[in-house]
Formats: sequence, C-alpha cells, structure tokens
Amino acid sequence: MFQQILDPIGGSLLLSALCAALPLVLLFVLLGVFRVKAPKAAIASLAVSLILAIIGWQMPLGQALSATAAGIFYGLFPILWILVNALWIYKLTVATPWFEALGRTIRSISDDLRILSILIAFCFGALLESLAGFGAPVAISAAMLMAAGMKPLKSAIVSLLANTAPVAFGAMAAPIIALNGVTGLPLHDLSSMAGRQTPFIALIVPLLLVFIVDGRRGVKQAWPVALVAGVAFAVSQFVTSNYLAVELTDVVAAVVTVAAVLVMLRFWKPKETIGMAGGVTSGAAQAGTGAVPVEANVSRAAVGSATGTTPASRGSEGTAPAGTAPADAALPTDSTRPEPRQIWMAIAP
Repeated sequence: MFQQILDPIGGSLLLSALCAALPLVLLFVLLGVFRVKAPKAAIASLAVSLILAIIGWQMPLGQALSATAAGIFYGLFPILWILVNALWIYKLTVATPWFEALGRTIRSISDDLRILSILIAFCFGALLESLAGFGAPVAISAAMLMAAGMKPLKSAIVSLLANTAPVAFGAMAAPIIALNGVTGLPLHDLSSMAGRQTPFIALIVPLLLVFIVDGRRGVKQAWPVALVAGVAFAVSQFVTSNYLAVELTDVVAAVVTVAAVLVMLRFWKPKETIGMAGGVTSGAAQAGTGAVPVEANVSRAAVGSATGTTPASRGSEGTAPAGTAPADAALPTDSTRPEPRQIWMAIAP
C-alpha cells in the first residue's frame, strides 16, 4: 500500500512544500495574470498535480488516476450539484415577481444598509453556507443585497467578507468531516477546536461589514447591533460545535443571531439611516415620516462643491422635492412589506 512521503524532494520539507504548492500557484497565475479560461487553467493545474504525484512523490499510476477520478466525482456531485440548483432557484426568482417581493420584504425590516448587511450577508449567508455552501451563499446574499438597493460591487465584497465566519462549518460541516476522514482524528476533537477559533473571527466580521458599508460613521453609529450579532454568532458557534452536533453549528448560529438582531432592533435604532442611494436620514425624521430617503448617488462633497451649499444647508435638503424624479431611477424605493397574497402570487407557477 502506498505511504505518502513527507519530504520526497531532495529530502527537504521546505522544497517538498513549495513543489506541492505549484499546482495552486499555477492556477492563480493562469487565472489572474494570463486571463486563461477557468476550465483550461484547472486542467493545467490538474496535469501538474499528477506529474508531481507520480514523479515527485512516487505515487503509483493507478492510485494517482483513481484519486483524480474520485476528486472529479466529488466536485461534480456534492459541490456542483448544490451550486447549480442554488443558481437555478436564484434565476427563477429573478424571472418571476418573487425577486421584487423579496426586495420589498427585506427593506421592510430595515432601510439601513448597515443593518441589512448584517442580517442578509452575515446571518442569512451563514444559514445558506450551512445548508448549501460552495459559493452559493455569496451569490445569493449578494443578489439579495442588490435587491435591497446596494451597489453590485459593494454587495459582492460584503457577502465575501461575511462568509469568512461560517465557512469552517459550511455544507453541513463538510470541511470538518472531510478532515476527519483524511486524518483519522476524532470528529468531536476537530469540531471542538474549530469551534474555539472561529468565534474570534465572528466577533469582528459584523464590525468590518458596517465599516465597508459606511466607513467610520457606520462603526460609530451601528457598533451596538454589530457587537450583538458578533457575540450571538460566536457563542452559538462555540456551544453547538463543542456540546451539540457539528453539522448544525452554522444553522444554530445563524438562527440565534437573526433572532438577537431582530429583538434588538425593536428597542434600538441607529442615530441615522443609510439609505439605498447613500442618503442619510435621521432616525427621528424617518420615524415621523416613514419616508425612504432618495438622493443622487454621488458624494456629498461633490454636491457641496458644485452647488455651493454648506453642510447645514444640506441638512435641510436631505429629501428630494415632491414631483422630482430620483437621480438613479433603477434604485428600488418601495420599502412597504408586500401582502401575503402578493408573495403567494409571486411564487406561484
């Protein structure tokens, strides 16, 4: 039976590690530097991996080909099957009125993009990561943020960053279970150690999200809800992975965090609301009028320099005059919760 050699290249562990990294480095270089298409880059990386395994690590040809076939099979069915179905469901929602109903439902919870980034990218993204994984959470949560009015690039960045906290237990703890199968170490020990490390990441991710959405002002105004989300997620991850079931770690953490954030929003609101076009509305003004701020999607500094207005005068001109079309007509402005009948009609065949 083939036994893997740890330092086959010149008897050096460092040289062997560098050679083992060559397929991954080649993949990144072909994709990022030479702009080679992903299938061709992946095939080239696979070829280098086979050559290194057979020549460098003295792996028998039959076992090398068997390992390649097992990897292809694993990539096609657990990974690609889940991802294709998730993207199919997303395209179905876009092609039906459900996408618009979803956006209105999301905006009815909060008009503040900082709050929505925590609820959608961090909480709901963690739930998707636990159930599907493999890129589906980023794609779907980014689409939901765009439906709520966030710019596409910022939606992608926020969704990618939010996915760092739950990914260790993604796809029903597939990474932990795979590590258990490869190393033979007890599953409970692996899940416990992962559950003692990932909570530290979960604590800071919501703060980073509000910083990306709104900079320092976002951290200053929305840190209480970000802290509550981080603590709830971290504690839930630790408890579930150490004392309950590793497969349910992200499910429990996501549900608990959503509940904690929604409960907090009943008693606390940010001082200002960051609207869909970057417009700022004070909490008191929004509570009194219920209006959604609509502003041009330009920086306030540019507006001030072009019109000669001062910060004080801009404060009294925060909303567009009646009858004036918004500067970005593509931005969704309806934040009323749709009726149950509208939701059912949106998802009906």
